Amino acid sequence: MKLYYSPGACSLSPHIVAREAGIPVELVKVDLKAKKLSDGAPYGDVNGKGYVPAIKLDDGQMLTEGPAIVQYLADQKPDAMLAPKAGTMERYRLQEWLNFVTSELHKGVGGLFNPAVTPEWRKGIVDRLDVRFAWLAGQLQGKQYLMGDQFTVADAYLFTVLNWAPMVKVDLSQWPVLGEYQKRVGSRPKVVEALKAEGLVS
Repeated sequence: MKLYYSPGACSLSPHIVAREAGIPVELVKVDLKAKKLSDGAPYGDVNGKGYVPAIKLDDGQMLTEGPAIVQYLADQKPDAMLAPKAGTMERYRLQEWLNFVTSELHKGVGGLFNPAVTPEWRKGIVDRLDVRFAWLAGQLQGKQYLMGDQFTVADAYLFTVLNWAPMVKVDLSQWPVLGEYQKRVGSRPKVVEALKAEGLVS
């Protein structure tokens, strides 16, 4: 399998999941600004959407969209327990978390990277995010991970998005539980491996 990624982008989530599951993937770096691969080939030929992640499966199929990719990876190695069994209520809870992260956090925090964001626009985004983070902090009280004591693919995604907060000057310090959660996930050996492989930590 080939994972098309950009360091620290949302592709970090499936990268973490692959390592947690013990699935070997070939990392293919994408320059998102130039929309090119490291060999100069246009990334649009790989994924016409133009963003990461994308994963090329062993049968040649291309799968895009992070929440779909992480569930696919988890289902390849069910013994890793990164996702509850398909069809169970727990699996729908996982999908509920993935949808929350992608629609309510990823799009909000990610949108702040846009250089065209005006102060007024930024305030509106941050005010909305504050409501979401406050709710999230309440959900994490007394828990190790989003689903309880078991690390899942949703944690890989949330960890990735929360990592962007300092880059766009979103202050999470008013919710200490979020900082504790980030440290807990960030200290997992496979997470550290992924961060090192992407050059995000030494």
